[in-house]
Amino acid sequence: MLSWGRNQSLMRGSLISALDVGSSKVCCAIAQAQSSGGLEILGASQQLSSGVKSGVVIDMEEVITSIVNAVHTAEKMAGVTIRDILVSVNGVHLKSVNFAVELKVSGHAIDDADIRRVLLQAKATPANPAYQALHTIPTGYSLDGTKGIKDPRGMYGESLLVSVHSLYTKTSPLHNLMTCVARSHLEVAGVVAAPYAAGLSCLVEDEIELGSILIDMGGSTTSFAIFNEGQLRHVECIPIGGNHVTMDIARGLSSTLSHAERLKTLYGSALPSAADDREMIVIPLVGEKGGEGTNQMPRSALVSIIKPRIEEIFEYVRDRLAKVNVDASGGRRVILTGGASQLAGVRELAFMILGKNIRLGKPLQLGSSELAQDPSFSTCAGLLTFGKQQHLSYLHTLPQTKSKRILAQIGSLLKQIW
Repeated sequence: MLSWGRNQSLMRGSLISALDVGSSKVCCAIAQAQSSGGLEILGASQQLSSGVKSGVVIDMEEVITSIVNAVHTAEKMAGVTIRDILVSVNGVHLKSVNFAVELKVSGHAIDDADIRRVLLQAKATPANPAYQALHTIPTGYSLDGTKGIKDPRGMYGESLLVSVHSLYTKTSPLHNLMTCVARSHLEVAGVVAAPYAAGLSCLVEDEIELGSILIDMGGSTTSFAIFNEGQLRHVECIPIGGNHVTMDIARGLSSTLSHAERLKTLYGSALPSAADDREMIVIPLVGEKGGEGTNQMPRSALVSIIKPRIEEIFEYVRDRLAKVNVDASGGRRVILTGGASQLAGVRELAFMILGKNIRLGKPLQLGSSELAQDPSFSTCAGLLTFGKQQHLSYLHTLPQTKSKRILAQIGSLLKQIW
């Protein structure tokens, strides 16, 4: 089974590196964790992705080439060479499981060691041997039958029941991705689910606490994460994204994929307008050279191709949210992010289908960096945020660790004297 822990060099150092390997792009970013709690981007790069489909590696050599190019460009911009890196994982193989773990605690006050023991026990019992736990998050505590306990540390009781949300991924797709990273001469410092990372990047504290749904619209996948009471509650991914819209346009208008992507970007919309029938667009035909073969169509023809696919995505998300009873946990707020969310009319169509308050999400903790305005950078920015949290957690434990070390040294000296 694959395993990774808290990489000590990542936690000690203030330099944080992130790698988001998607179906349409590979993004690498290098940042410096500042004493004020912010992040300073030192270098970043986005390269076209090749060899990944729906979050799964289908051509290792192409993936390795894309990773190496993205990392090298970011390193050159930052003026550093990185070794340890945080990596995102995405795909339909992500699986959320909620369960409870009981721990007998009679005789002593509950401490951090008890909580860690519960989480280790939860990680050691996967729902399926073919899956591996990515994140194991306590979502609630019950002590001797008393529910609603926020933090049991320092309390006494006989039995502690911990409600846990575990996010699993299939081992084989993860192993293939980690092999690509290793063959790119990098060491995986940690793995984070892409929807979780995007949520860390785009959501404000109140949205995480009061309940919200993060929908990340990527190239070949659309994933959503439900947050409530300060924790991740559920994650799912569907194998439909912006690339499917591009393919629909190419097929429907008999154009190339590159021209279809350009038409989508320049003229595309998920909702029709009154001027669509009057506005004509030139469509280069597939197989024609030098622009000899073109066709003219009203913009309405393009919109009529885009709208059904975007509707399908949100209808699928709506149905999945209904099955997990999201109104009880996810609230009435939806945050859209990812490259495909930038298409005109997507926000309005999402409101019509999901019936919730919609806003567009962008990375929130990157200061004045131009990347802070790019929704397609949300997952990579979330990886940096995750790394910063690990770094700050490590710094927080330093005084306590140092005190314990000093006390141990004093005890050793006293034994020698006695």
